[in-house]
Amino acid sequence: MITVIIGIVVVIVIVCAIAGIYNNMVTKRNRIDNAWQNIDTQLQRRNDLIPNLVETVKGYAKHEQETLSAVISARNTAVKATTPEAKMEADNVLTGALRQLFAVAEAYPDLKANTNFTQLQASLEDTENKISYARQSYNDCVLSYNNAIQTFPAVIFAGIFQFKERQGFEAAEAARQAAVMTSVSLSPPKQPARPRPSSSNNHGRVLSQFINPLGSKAQTLGPFLIHAQRAANRPRTIFIQINHCPL
Repeated sequence: MITVIIGIVVVIVIVCAIAGIYNNMVTKRNRIDNAWQNIDTQLQRRNDLIPNLVETVKGYAKHEQETLSAVISARNTAVKATTPEAKMEADNVLTGALRQLFAVAEAYPDLKANTNFTQLQASLEDTENKISYARQSYNDCVLSYNNAIQTFPAVIFAGIFQFKERQGFEAAEAARQAAVMTSVSLSPPKQPARPRPSSSNNHGRVLSQFINPLGSKAQTLGPFLIHAQRAANRPRTIFIQINHCPL
């Protein structure tokens, strides 16, 4: 009788352990699906913004048909994609096409100053940031799930219950530079800072104090020949020429 009870307890413990492992894998898989839904929502939002963006750019850059066609084609491919893997690939292509479109916009100041264009640009930038954040969350969920089904003892039951490894959402090079794409500067370029006077100019001013400002005068100081001549049309200007003289 005791043996039977012990056997029943052992079976219950094993069943509970298997159920716990199974439920853990299901929970992690559901988290992946939920994280993907967040990404998919933002991808759809971006797809909805692109037609208005293309129409706005077309009004100012009619000659950029190749770039506009590439964006439209990539957008249509993204809309038709059904599986997460296909949507990931289409997203990377679309991101690259949009990057080229914003690069073209740099050549059209009137377009960059257009209110509708700037609003669409801000909306796309916000969407790209949300996609990036959702992608990171999705990849974290995928990593946690893959670790769970590949470690012992869950790896034994993962094959039995058909829990397969999931693929992360790796951004292509174009997607990594999306921030550059969506942050086209609308302000005039900054003026370069004026260079500070070099020490040689300071030395020239010091030497000029020792030269007679009237007429012209040449004086040899060590290996250097200093020649100062008063400018005819600028009485207060003194030109200093320093020539290296062989010793």
